[in-house]
Amino acid sequence: MTTRRTDRTATPVSTFTQALEAAAEPAALSPSSHNCQPWGLGRATTGTARRAAADLTGEDADEYLVLALDRGRELTALAAHAVEMEVSCGLYWRILLRGLAAQGWTTTAARVLDDGTPLGGGGSPFGAGWPAAWTPLCVVALRRGAPGGERLGDLHETALARRTHRGPYRPQPVPAGLLRDLAETDAAEGGADPVHVRHLTGARDLRAFAAFVARHAGRDFGHRAAWRETHSFLRRDLADAAARGDGFTPEQLFGPMSRPRRAAMRCALAPVTMNLLGKVGYHRVLAAGLADLVRRTPAVVTMGFAGRAPGRADLLRGGARLADYWWRATRHGLSLHPVSIVIQHEDLRARLERELSLPGRTFFVSRVGVAGAPAPRSHRRADAAGHVAF
Repeated sequence: MTTRRTDRTATPVSTFTQALEAAAEPAALSPSSHNCQPWGLGRATTGTARRAAADLTGEDADEYLVLALDRGRELTALAAHAVEMEVSCGLYWRILLRGLAAQGWTTTAARVLDDGTPLGGGGSPFGAGWPAAWTPLCVVALRRGAPGGERLGDLHETALARRTHRGPYRPQPVPAGLLRDLAETDAAEGGADPVHVRHLTGARDLRAFAAFVARHAGRDFGHRAAWRETHSFLRRDLADAAARGDGFTPEQLFGPMSRPRRAAMRCALAPVTMNLLGKVGYHRVLAAGLADLVRRTPAVVTMGFAGRAPGRADLLRGGARLADYWWRATRHGLSLHPVSIVIQHEDLRARLERELSLPGRTFFVSRVGVAGAPAPRSHRRADAAGHVAF
């Protein structure tokens, strides 16, 4: 596993290994559900792996990379998590490829490995070095050329500045021109369907969404399997999060708190306690608190797939679109707080789409605004910026 760190703002590097390590640094800071970091990255180096990658992409290229879903790190409690995991991988993939392009390594061909892709008897054509717990999602061919217009240092600076801010946002409206700029989508590649982006900024829409959250967001807190999985990513404090390299802390959920309150919240959020408190409506109290934050937020963004049954290429494209949106928003001083809890159950997602007339199949909903206070940085596992050579 390659995990050596490099100077992210250095002058152009001389080898692909150095370029990959430099690009992986900002990519590893990408957000993911529960900060589970479900991606894996492989570099084809053996003759078997390179021949397989060349056959899949149709390119005799300088280098080949493969994006994977690490099944050992994925969320599985809800069916909707399958979408979230591949969108998270697509988000990481987009930043990685942007980082490589900034250093002159251009993608010349890409092949999404969906269920219809012939991969050979073992499920992977890449030889014995491919990790057994990884599901390959996409392979790209790359060639060395001129650096792109984006600076790697700027990409990394923005990645470090990006946060998931779950606290209050300032009440001032987000400029309409900025929201229009963020909502602009790139031209769909190869005739692919676009990702629909919509902003809720009017008082009526925001009130309607807040009311929806108040009515329905408690379901996840009361869903035993889902909450047990969520709680498994709750870390005792920042030191525990740093040691484990994933998950989130009570402060990241509820803001700064004293040690006694932190202990009380950890006890209240334990699955056994949550099950007991749910009988007296505690999940509705938590939903009401989230709804109050939504009600005082200047904007909410939704993203949806054009098709009702998105395939793997759509999921990765959705992640790429979300990556570009979140990074551009961060550059303008905006913060995001995903409210995924209202779209993780199929009936709730369909009802939300109807009530708010949302276009497409919604896969992302988030508060948008200027955070009222700094948020702690989410930690990353030691090998999040690494790769496997196979």
